[in-house]
Amino acid sequence: MNYATSLVLMFFLLLSFYFTIPAFAAGNSTSNSTHILLSCGTSETNIVDSNNLIWIGDGTTNYISKIASKTSQWPSQNPSVPTIPFNNARLFSSNYTYTFPLSPGRYFLRLYFYPANYSNLLASDSFMTVTVGPYTLLSNFSAWITVTALNYDYLIQEFSINVTSTTLNLTFAPSTKHPSAFAFINGIEIVSSPDIFSISTAYDADGNNKIFSYDEGMAFQTMYRLNVGGQSLARSQDSGNLYRSWDDDSNYIFGAAFGITFSNDPNVTIEYPPNIPQYIAPVSVYETARSMGPDPHINLQYNLTWILSVDAGFYYLLRFHFCEIQYPMTKPNQRVFFIYINNQTAQTQFDVIAYSGGIGKPVYRDYVVLTVGSGQMDMWVALYPDLSTKTEYYDAILNGLEVFKMSMVDNNLAGLNPVPIEQNTIDPTRAYGKNHKGSKGNLAAIIGGGVGALVLSIIVCIFLFIIYKRQKIKDMVTEEGKITEDTTIWTPLSLYGVSNSQSNISSKTNSTPGTGTGTGSGTGSYNSSLPANLCRYFSFNEILAATNGFNEALVLGVGGFGKVYRGEIDNGLTKVAIKRGNPLSEQGVHEFQTEIELLSKLRHRHLVSLIGYCEEKNEMILVYDHMAHGTLREHLYRTKNPPLAWKQRLEICIGAARGLHYLHTGAKHTVIHRDVKTTNILLDEKWVAKVSDFGLSKTGPALNNSHVSTVVKGSFGYLDPEYFRRQQLTEKSDVYSFGVVLFEVLCARPVIINSLPKEQASLAEWALFCQSKGVLEEIIDPYLRGKIAPQCLKKYAETAEQCLADQGIDRPSIGDVLWNLEFALQLQLNAEESDSLIGGTTSGDDTPAVIYGKKEMSDERTSDSTTTTTTISMGGRSIVSTDSDGLTPSAVFSQLMDPKGR
Repeated sequence: MNYATSLVLMFFLLLSFYFTIPAFAAGNSTSNSTHILLSCGTSETNIVDSNNLIWIGDGTTNYISKIASKTSQWPSQNPSVPTIPFNNARLFSSNYTYTFPLSPGRYFLRLYFYPANYSNLLASDSFMTVTVGPYTLLSNFSAWITVTALNYDYLIQEFSINVTSTTLNLTFAPSTKHPSAFAFINGIEIVSSPDIFSISTAYDADGNNKIFSYDEGMAFQTMYRLNVGGQSLARSQDSGNLYRSWDDDSNYIFGAAFGITFSNDPNVTIEYPPNIPQYIAPVSVYETARSMGPDPHINLQYNLTWILSVDAGFYYLLRFHFCEIQYPMTKPNQRVFFIYINNQTAQTQFDVIAYSGGIGKPVYRDYVVLTVGSGQMDMWVALYPDLSTKTEYYDAILNGLEVFKMSMVDNNLAGLNPVPIEQNTIDPTRAYGKNHKGSKGNLAAIIGGGVGALVLSIIVCIFLFIIYKRQKIKDMVTEEGKITEDTTIWTPLSLYGVSNSQSNISSKTNSTPGTGTGTGSGTGSYNSSLPANLCRYFSFNEILAATNGFNEALVLGVGGFGKVYRGEIDNGLTKVAIKRGNPLSEQGVHEFQTEIELLSKLRHRHLVSLIGYCEEKNEMILVYDHMAHGTLREHLYRTKNPPLAWKQRLEICIGAARGLHYLHTGAKHTVIHRDVKTTNILLDEKWVAKVSDFGLSKTGPALNNSHVSTVVKGSFGYLDPEYFRRQQLTEKSDVYSFGVVLFEVLCARPVIINSLPKEQASLAEWALFCQSKGVLEEIIDPYLRGKIAPQCLKKYAETAEQCLADQGIDRPSIGDVLWNLEFALQLQLNAEESDSLIGGTTSGDDTPAVIYGKKEMSDERTSDSTTTTTTISMGGRSIVSTDSDGLTPSAVFSQLMDPKGR
């Protein structure tokens, strides 16, 4: 054999080798690892991406057949989307399978999707099912719906698959539920991986540390991989040649309590113990952390909490990464804390030093939790100091967090498509100069296949502080950070109603937790001084009967206080809503008492009615009238409910304003709600609006004071900036929040969307900007366009704008707001009747043309209630306001009758 023949033979051997074993990314894999990077829809080779990884076109390999598929380039160069592998796609109109020859073992499979209009096919028609062997990874999956809902430009779905044969068959099948459906894929990545799951011990997240057993052959989907307290890590920064992306955790923190972030002390070096392989997580993850902070007074007031949207109905493996990286944390029992998952106690007395063996030594802990239901849900992960030990610091720490969906049922990992968010934005060139830079797409690398509308789940019910105490916690803690002897704490409730602790436990009593005996709180009943005729007391057994044992099928929603159940009392004659308190949510004993004491004494048609309460067996439960149509927000966006007509929205806003007006001027003492938002405006069976949730409410200032000085509480996005800055609460704080509600009703979008450009993220700021530029019409709910009378919209928008004045003194009273809304409704009604604003004329200063001389008072009675009706004639039409039985007339237009108010 001559030299030339040898070269030819060697060439064919190498060529055969290339087509029969997986391709490797040059310079990024070891000799015993597999790394396939497949750019789909192209026949190019050696395509280098921005990370210097080498991709090969699938058209050059034998992984695919040469029939039943088409290729296409992306239709436009979106600068936020990486060219590789998203510049080409392979399209499938029928089932299509990639076949990869692999050795048995576990692999990461990453699928790259950039939904676009390829080859005259609409992105919105792409619905597909993706399977690998026996596993269903995606079902009826729409990449277009997913990126629209999450405001992403492209998707990378990551799965961990155990291959037991010598091939991996990856099949793309267009959905049979859509006649024009097609499937597509831009890139496929396969990376050999050690078995990072079965090597560790997983525990059921039930507080009992019971070991969870799972099949080594099951598949996983990566939902989240977070570098807690640190920056996002690129694929090249991962360990073990696994090319994982680690995301910044700050987007998932609940509320304003972010804690603090820090890096390792210069004298601390990360040293992996023998039982912790370095591929579990890179050094960079353990070199940064997030803790609650150095102040024990603050730490005892909140949970350090993350909210992660996941698909309900699946098991999830949560992997917590810990490492103490700063002095003086060098010995056990210095920092001990709880780990909560979905309001369940997953771990008590967790001590990083005790588990890891010392400072700078990583450790990780796995927990498995089952979620129930269907569709998207929020998974809550929280940390809180464990006060049961004589710990030195009241604090908690976390370095990294991974969440994996598990294929426990029918080898299925497929969730539902998220609900699209209808985002109303205007053309930036209308508001900015041509050189203004638009938003950049979110480049997060790993997203869950059925992840719900992320920003909604994070922002909808955000509170600034999470309350865990009955009295001021700072009075409980000494300067050294120790709890004093006389301590009152509401300890966590069991998820299933089986109490293991006592509500209102006092350390000076002789009671035994959970027994209800002793000289202290006894059964833990609430010693209310309220007259029995104002507030009914329910036994816990009555509550159990009303809710069928807190049947999850009866859950109406989850609020700041806890879950709300639909129930029936009085032998099924009365439908009620039952709110069951949970201390792992935002509110506690003080809010429970405030709700009872306020609502028992307030009665108004536009305030939700409190029927009674229960505090027994360490439970805190409130019973209300059932509101058949739920919250106002449920009818504005991200809902299956039909959109509300503009007239109906106006009437709801007017009703809510009447309720607030009564709180501010009609009750014995001024009441400041302090948490006005669309989820706290409820709608009964007749669509009458009722203000609810008075847990944060405060009695207003005395007559000789202008404000109440108090700790800032409220909901992010609705919070009065002046109150936030000065911690001085006035009625005008409610007015500001109501102004946000008015724009939320008009625009039908969340008040905060962090994924939008900075100038658009806050609805209040964006709406004010658009109002100032005269383009507010372009961000209103598309359903309303062309249906609002121009004069009505002008008056409504001006009212909302006035409510959002930076200083409270420049805002109108809620009575003035109510007047303006009534007038706006009048303008709308007149326009609908005659296509002109009859009676809606305005003078040069926009003062409503009102015939004051026609004010009439009359009493109208019905068989079951007494009402007082105030009628004011406006341009030939009467506006009627009805107040509740037994109360002084609310005088909806009190600012006209008595400008000074009460």
